[in-house]
Amino acid sequence: MTCRICGLKLPDGGAILGRVAQTARLMVGVPDYDAYVEHRRVTHPDEPVMTQAEFFRDRQDRRYGGGPNGVFRCC
Repeated sequence: MTCRICGLKLPDGGAILGRVAQTARLMVGVPDYDAYVEHRRVTHPDEPVMTQAEFFRDRQDRRYGGGPNGVFRCC
């Protein structure tokens, strides 16, 4: 899609909606698994990638405590 006034190429509605959804998830504390997978694929191709369930649990443990140490923190 191109702007009729300046000729600038604009993203399609799907791309905009995807970014809005990603922003909303990050605002409420839900990490972006797809961004994690892409990062691992590009920067650490020889290392394993967590499953989506493992990734979600890891991020919850990092945010709220828990995990192997069992330490709880609220903030």
